[in-house]
Amino acid sequence: MTRVGLYLDLRVPPGARGADVYARTLDRVAAAEDRGLEAAWVTEHHGFADGYLPAPLTVAAAVAARTRTLRVGTAVVIGPMVPAATLAEQASVVDLVSGGRLELGVGAGWRAEEFARVGADHRTRYATLEDQLRRLPELWADGTVTPAPVQDPLPTWVGARGPRGARLAGRVGAGLLWLDPALLAPYAEGLAAGGWPRDRARVGGLVNVLLADDPVAAKEEVRAAARRNRASYRGNDDAAASTGDTTFPKLKVLTADDAVAAVREQLAPLAAHVPVTDVFCFADLGGLPDALVDRHLELVTDVLRPGLAPVVPTPVGGVP
Repeated sequence: MTRVGLYLDLRVPPGARGADVYARTLDRVAAAEDRGLEAAWVTEHHGFADGYLPAPLTVAAAVAARTRTLRVGTAVVIGPMVPAATLAEQASVVDLVSGGRLELGVGAGWRAEEFARVGADHRTRYATLEDQLRRLPELWADGTVTPAPVQDPLPTWVGARGPRGARLAGRVGAGLLWLDPALLAPYAEGLAAGGWPRDRARVGGLVNVLLADDPVAAKEEVRAAARRNRASYRGNDDAAASTGDTTFPKLKVLTADDAVAAVREQLAPLAAHVPVTDVFCFADLGGLPDALVDRHLELVTDVLRPGLAPVVPTPVGGVP
């Protein structure tokens, strides 16, 4: 079964109040849960003019407090920017607030400017991340970090766009939080190197679709939001894509039925080898009209979610 979720970056568009954006987002997630939403995922960036979410575990706790059943995920916390004990404490509190619903996704990060803001070493970020993921269970188990989370073990993920990160995810026995069939082989190599069984493998990640009854009209609004998002990256590695971030695949604006077909096609090469347990799409691009966002969320819960159940079954044998 593939859980369907929303991805929250909490951008504050020009003329909006941050408090209103946060309140409206929490209201929407709670309403979407009532319609069957299975997960909400938060992200992390620092120093952006539009307020791109800088405190993912804080918002994860807020989402947890407003919901009852959906999984609360981070996609991702930039692990090497904080001490392992701090990450362990914050994750544990979110798991407690949620009653054991946290999916802890972490990543190595990519923007040197963000590391410089907190005095963290950008050059050693992969080694630091791997050390953190190995230490987290120990910190909880031996009482170094209290209180312990509800879940034991706490589900962990590594956000990785390349083979280095995929191997790291495998070595520590974490899920791979990126939907790219090319990463399955290095992920499997990592699992074998770490001594993990093949059935430990699982993948998840972003399906970058926005659902609309009239995609042609919706694209005009999306283009305006994309321009604002790109502007927020100027001076921040000058990334440019439809969402304003080159870390994401290009956004597709589709009818609900077309989105189901497109996502199933995207997942099939992965699901043929490994369980695809989680997918999520943006809840908003920052400043889209309320009616467009609300209809998108309705279509995600009412059409996309049931349309992905079941995805292509995983054959015996697991990852290649």
